[in-house]
Amino acid sequence: MSIRKQPVIRSVGATLLMALVALFAGCGGGGSASNMSMVSIAGTAATGKALANAAISINCAQGSISVAADANGNYRATFSAVTPCMIAANSGGTILHSTALAGGTFNVTPETDLLLSYLAAQLGTNESGLIAGFASNTQFQQALTTQANVLTAQAAVVQNLQQTYGVTLSTPAFLSTSFTVGQPGVDSDLEALLASGAINANGEPDVAAVSLMATMGAAHPIVTSPGTNTGGGGTGSPGGMGGMM
Repeated sequence: MSIRKQPVIRSVGATLLMALVALFAGCGGGGSASNMSMVSIAGTAATGKALANAAISINCAQGSISVAADANGNYRATFSAVTPCMIAANSGGTILHSTALAGGTFNVTPETDLLLSYLAAQLGTNESGLIAGFASNTQFQQALTTQANVLTAQAAVVQNLQQTYGVTLSTPAFLSTSFTVGQPGVDSDLEALLASGAINANGEPDVAAVSLMATMGAAHPIVTSPGTNTGGGGTGSPGGMGGMM
């Protein structure tokens, strides 16, 4: 009797095995997508004047979107993604970059571009290399998703601008502080940096300012390893810099 049942048992077992294989194959194909969630990122793209109607591209560890800023340089994007993200703003030949650790306010200005130059040097590359390698380099992603790394680098940018260009920023938390073009705060700081020569006539960081941040960032490397976030050194302290949203 048991001999007669054996083919039936084998048939049922084979069917269950095939079903399980198909199930796990399906899960494997969409596993990364299951980590994605809705993220809302907003901010202002400006150089001391608005990057009116700028093309904004946001590319995250997973997920991307392109939107247009309004006439005042303000943008907002809500989409499914895994942060952190790289942000680029392009308007009239002026191209600036920034980063977003999570959902919230993240501006795109010459200051944020200098911040990326500093962070890139801390990671042993330059801004172009950081942007090009971001999507596939988990060490870059780990470094930029660690708030302490970004806040410390932001403080270093503020201090180096003050020491080299004599500009004391009224808004040191320039990455994530909301502002309006033409009003005191981040925008007036940008005007002061333009007057000091840290920003060129095209509204982008001056070559000398980029070189300064690259040199200082390289002197304070961020050490990362797969699965490990280690805050890097830098000038200044993240305390008092304002919270990231």
